[in-house]
Amino acid sequence: MLLRGQYLRLNTKKIFTCLYRPYVKTNIYFDTGLIHRLGVNPEFFPTPESENRLIIFNGRNSVYWTTFASKYLVDLNALYGGAQCISLYRYTNNGRVENVTEWALNQFQKQYKDKSIGKEDIFYYVYSVLHHPAYRVKYEINLKREFPRIPFYEDFWKWAEWGKRLMDLHINFETMPPYPLERMDLIAEETRKALSPRLLARKEAGVIEVDTFTTLKGVPEEAWEYRLGTYSALEWVLERYKEKKPKDPTIAEKFNTYRFKDYKEQVIDLLGRVCAVSVETMKIVREMGEVE
Repeated sequence: MLLRGQYLRLNTKKIFTCLYRPYVKTNIYFDTGLIHRLGVNPEFFPTPESENRLIIFNGRNSVYWTTFASKYLVDLNALYGGAQCISLYRYTNNGRVENVTEWALNQFQKQYKDKSIGKEDIFYYVYSVLHHPAYRVKYEINLKREFPRIPFYEDFWKWAEWGKRLMDLHINFETMPPYPLERMDLIAEETRKALSPRLLARKEAGVIEVDTFTTLKGVPEEAWEYRLGTYSALEWVLERYKEKKPKDPTIAEKFNTYRFKDYKEQVIDLLGRVCAVSVETMKIVREMGEVE
């Protein structure tokens, strides 16, 4: 239940010291000799070994709004309309500092009458609120036009816990145990079919057609519900690994070397992990939905 009169009071611009649009196109070549505008990225990842966490959401005037997390530098075009990011830490000449402002810390401690609330707790609280179904529906238009504003919900620690669980899931998805999907393989010698990539989702049947020989079955319905914009997380994986012929004839002739068959096993493993993350994410989101 919302605390009366407190909704939409805290703008994320005031909660976090830096709300920025990353200009870096890659995390491999991160140098002023190659990149014209580094933005404030060096404050968040000054070295390849720097540790940080980011909350990412669309830029303003986007067709859709979504949010996810990262522990790496983010491409400007990671999301439609440009990726906006807020970080857990900043790196200064005096070392690493938490990025939540003192003003925001005072606001939260005063609102909840709890001096034990810390800046990292606020960071996770924000991440959980941005996943709240009712919040997204009610302020769908606002989220596309302006920076998110954060309400004071009852039971701060419950929301901070949800946010921590969500972020751990989303940034550590590569280490998540794969969901036990049933794999069905045809024997090439026993069929006349030629190997051809498909990467098709049959949501109603809970099936993913990997190629003409391999099918994954038993995808739970809730796995399709975790969406990153217009696609579910699983559909994003399927879409990104499809073979596509570039329109430019020179690129198509000389640089179109990607073949799905070379990455098939890695993609199947990734689908299992993303499926597991999607299921666990929706469990937490449903817990949020039970709150009035």
